[in-house]
Amino acid sequence: MSDGTPADLFFDAAIDLLRRVREEEAEAIAAAGTLLADTVADGGRLFAFGAGHSSLAAQDVVYRAGGLALMNLLAVPGVVGVDVTPATLGSALERVDGLASAVLDTSPVRSGDALVIISLSGRNALPVEMALGARALGLKVIGVTSVAYAAQTTSRHASGTFLKDHCDIVLDSKIAVGDAELSLDTIPAPFAPASTVVTTALLQAVMATTAATLADRGIEPPLLRSGNVDGGHEWNGRVLREYGDRIFYRR
Repeated sequence: MSDGTPADLFFDAAIDLLRRVREEEAEAIAAAGTLLADTVADGGRLFAFGAGHSSLAAQDVVYRAGGLALMNLLAVPGVVGVDVTPATLGSALERVDGLASAVLDTSPVRSGDALVIISLSGRNALPVEMALGARALGLKVIGVTSVAYAAQTTSRHASGTFLKDHCDIVLDSKIAVGDAELSLDTIPAPFAPASTVVTTALLQAVMATTAATLADRGIEPPLLRSGNVDGGHEWNGRVLREYGDRIFYRR
C-alpha cells in the first residue's frame, strides 16, 4: 500500500473505478436506459434481482425517493441479504440448480418486461439460470457484473457459461476478482470491497438515463418523491395509483 490513510486509498480506488465505468460503460449505460424507457413506454414492467450483497444494488433502485416507481424487486427467499440465518445459506442457495426457474414460474414477470440481474461474479447457477429463464419467457435482460470473473474463474452452472453470456445488455463494473481494493503487510487478506459503491452508481446512472429518455419522448417519468418533503406523500399516491397494475411491492 502506498502513502495515504486506508480511508484515502479506498476513496481513491473507488473514484478510479467510478471514472472507469463512466468512461468505458457510457454506451452500455445509454443502451440500458433506453431499453428500460422502451419497456415503460410499451406498457412493460421493470424488475431487479441480486443475490447476497449484489441484492443491495437491486434494493437501491426499488421504492425510493428520486427513483422509478415501476422498478420491482424480484426476490428469491433466502438470498436477498444477510438476514437469513445462517448467512452462509444464502451463498449455498446461489449454487442450487432449478431455484431461479421456480422463482420465475411463480413471479409476475411476463413477456415484454425487463429484468436487471446483478451478480458480481456472474458464475453461480442462480444468476445464469435467471437470465436464461427470463429471456426464454420473452423478457429483456440487463446484466450488471464484473466481466473479469469470466476470464479468471470457472462457471458453476452446468452450461459452463456466465451471466454475461445471456444478457441483451451487459454493464461491466470493472471490479477485480475477489472484490477487495486494499492490502497491508500487517493484514493477511485483501480488504475494502468497492462493488456496492460502483454497482449502485452504475444502476443509478441507468435510472437517470431512463427518466430523461422518457421525458425526451414527452412521457412523464413515473418517479417517486421523498415522503419527508411537503407534498411527497400526495405525489407518490398519485403515481402509485396511476401505475398500480405495474407495481408489485405494495401487494
